[in-house]
Amino acid sequence: MVQYTIRRLLLSIPVLFAVLVITFVLARSIPGDPCKAILGEKATQESCEIFIRNHGLDQPISVQFFIFMGKMVRGDLGESIRFSRPVTIILVERLPMTIELGMAAMLLAILLGIPAGIIAAVRRNSIVDVLVMIGANTGISIPVFFLGLLLIYFFAVILKDTSFVLPPSGRLSAGMFPTPFYELWEWAVEPESFKFHLYEFIANHYIFNALITGDWALFWDALKHLILPSVALSTIPMSIIARMTRSSMLEVLGLDYIRTARAKGLPQRLVIFKHAFRNALLPVVTIVGLQLGGILGGAVLTETIFGLAGVGRSVVEATFARDFPVLQGFVIVVAFIYVLFNLFVDLSYAFLDPRIRLD
Repeated sequence: MVQYTIRRLLLSIPVLFAVLVITFVLARSIPGDPCKAILGEKATQESCEIFIRNHGLDQPISVQFFIFMGKMVRGDLGESIRFSRPVTIILVERLPMTIELGMAAMLLAILLGIPAGIIAAVRRNSIVDVLVMIGANTGISIPVFFLGLLLIYFFAVILKDTSFVLPPSGRLSAGMFPTPFYELWEWAVEPESFKFHLYEFIANHYIFNALITGDWALFWDALKHLILPSVALSTIPMSIIARMTRSSMLEVLGLDYIRTARAKGLPQRLVIFKHAFRNALLPVVTIVGLQLGGILGGAVLTETIFGLAGVGRSVVEATFARDFPVLQGFVIVVAFIYVLFNLFVDLSYAFLDPRIRLD
């Protein structure tokens, strides 16, 4: 198992390096002048020359890349051209939003998609199976931005005078200010230290911060603001997971050992969940890992529609503003999360199927 884990870790290194190189090159291939994007169209030639020189954009791209690599090894992702702030600080502020949204969407997709797929497989060709497949096909077909607008219109406009109204945008209601746990617990932390930024990163997960501090008003308010975007973002992954679970379960339920288990008189629930489901999990786990990329990609549209200041919206803004350091830093962090999640998926293979550990 240790060798299997080390091998997977080593295989992740060239993937991350390739993402780093491609992102760095493509970011500088975006049409447009970063000086004009930041300083405005009326910026003079002299001010643009000073701007480009101060940000090192006058050097060859190979030199810029090695400078960036040297800083990144030390944990420095550079400074935002647009905001003149370290990229790591912006990440500390905005990444928690995307993590909360992605976790909520993935949790919904798994908790609803897998049971739906199991029920559809067990009751094959029944009305339940047909309804599940119609719902899955519909969920895959509806774009995230369209579904998001529909949810906003229904829950924030049509139901605005009922108890079912939900917030259409933002992370918290106006006037709601979260108290970081380290301030509430009176922990002494030096500003701008690594520990301070780590605590800030944790505290910016509003739901988690509310749970550990017992601020239930903040918890319910943050949760209500997360419902609509997480539902919109989870629909496509949920549909794909349901279809894959159904297909995998149908394949396993037709095998000889399942028929033998039923012939022995084992209860239907035991046959399905103990004998069939675990062996059907391998392709389902694979598709769950792949859907993380879809959730991170869909976060761009979801955060824009619901007015959430997360990584997806920041990448869009950085692209339009030609803010190369923010664009590079955010894409690299998202790629690292994606690779890390896929590593967990690979390790789960070895847990679900011991034969993989012996390969």
